[in-house]
Amino acid sequence: MTSREFARFTFSIAGTIAVAGLFASPALAQDHGHGGSAPNALVKVVREITEPYKNVGAAEGTGYGLAFGCVSGPDAGAMGLHYVNMPLVLDGEIDATRPEIVIYEPVGNGQVRLVGADYLVFADAWDKTHSSAPELMGQKFQQFEAPNRFGLPRFYTLHVWAWKDNPTGTFVNWHSNISCDAFSGPTQ
Repeated sequence: MTSREFARFTFSIAGTIAVAGLFASPALAQDHGHGGSAPNALVKVVREITEPYKNVGAAEGTGYGLAFGCVSGPDAGAMGLHYVNMPLVLDGEIDATRPEIVIYEPVGNGQVRLVGADYLVFADAWDKTHSSAPELMGQKFQQFEAPNRFGLPRFYTLHVWAWKDNPTGTFVNWHSNISCDAFSGPTQ
């Protein structure tokens, strides 16, 4: 193969890949694994457990309720709408199949989209029986000191952005592609 034929072949392959990319489904990209790889085990668990909660009414029917309004970030991004299950918060346990909080993004017209889950345990209760911060399926929890913007005592938290890719990480507190702009208060 001559260098000219090789160049033509290379451009042909590159063109085919570029054209194929134009037809890729945005929905497929949304649900694809974080960082271009398959989702990790905890993300899979969160998706399985929260699938029924894509309809916020289903979450409310099992004891989750909106708390804190829409949580916006200090500089960029937000956490979104936290639907909290208080009995799960107060039980002092961490269970991957029972997230204390289900997180939604406001999308306008009173509608919300499921974006993830948040595991939360009060630090004083946890620290009484454990020598280190909680960890769930290999992911370390973040600590929020008191006083804090939520009015809660010191707590540990782990966000899992299972339904919306976050360019800054799957397990960070703030999601750089979530906004509270479309939230105008609870609809009653």
